[in-house]
Amino acid sequence: MLHSELLEKLFAGEPRAVARAITKVENGADDAAKIMKAVFPKTGKAVVVGITGSPGAGKSSLVDKLALFYRDRSEKIGIVCVDPSSPFSGGAILGDRIRMQTLGLDKNVFIRSMATRGNLGGLSRATVDAVAILDAAGFDKVIVETVGVGQDEVEIVKTADVSVVVLVPGMGDDIQAIKAGIMEIGDVFVINKADRDGVLRTEKELEALLSLAHRPDFWTPPIVKTVATENKGIEDLSKAIKSYANFQNTGEASLERKRAIARWRLLELLREKLLSNLLSKNGTAEKLDKLARAIAEKKNNPYSAIEEILK
Repeated sequence: MLHSELLEKLFAGEPRAVARAITKVENGADDAAKIMKAVFPKTGKAVVVGITGSPGAGKSSLVDKLALFYRDRSEKIGIVCVDPSSPFSGGAILGDRIRMQTLGLDKNVFIRSMATRGNLGGLSRATVDAVAILDAAGFDKVIVETVGVGQDEVEIVKTADVSVVVLVPGMGDDIQAIKAGIMEIGDVFVINKADRDGVLRTEKELEALLSLAHRPDFWTPPIVKTVATENKGIEDLSKAIKSYANFQNTGEASLERKRAIARWRLLELLREKLLSNLLSKNGTAEKLDKLARAIAEKKNNPYSAIEEILK
């Protein structure tokens, strides 16, 4: 498919063109930067919802039901599921695809699973670009579901308009949440599986923690109780998401957040570009292998090795 033809079909929201563009960006194809340059001016219309939380909190069920809720209101939904990839093989078990089979057949719902590629942020730069592509393709809502690994979840906030943190009663999540710095990034908190014991205690602890957290935009994050498997509380969640999205469009803090995101993206791209330039130089790959062997055999140390490479 020619570049101009691909972009034309992409902006018309054609699923195959969207999928192809995301693949190009993910694989770092030669024309990936060209695609993103064309995509960027067309972004900013979709509401990007980041859904994060610990494993087993029921994020996928929540994403599933939320997407169905939006679809029933005849909106176009893009879902990006970030899966952890193995640091050894680079492979990922793209399990969300399996779980969301019913949604996957819907023409107004586009689901894409992406591997974190060992990127510590849990969100590789490609994910951010995938969200931009879906935005430019005319999707009304883009939901990003991240790997539930705690500390690294903070990255999601850098790309989402609204960050939803999912907790469950009785899992000691509250303490984990503070440690992970998730308290600062949540715009909406969800206590899922709210039919379990301990939901009130979790809610009270969460309220106490939120009263201590200082937010520069003075927003008080709402706490929504849901039972995703039974479709309970999904409408309340959508209202909470909408209220923060509206709040953001009015305040000065919203511009600050956009600036911070832009700066982060610049640094990410710069880091990636500099690294790939360094690695593409002749003999660097062999040198890396040689140094890695020396470090493994304790004949060298990583710090001296880095100095040697940079020379």
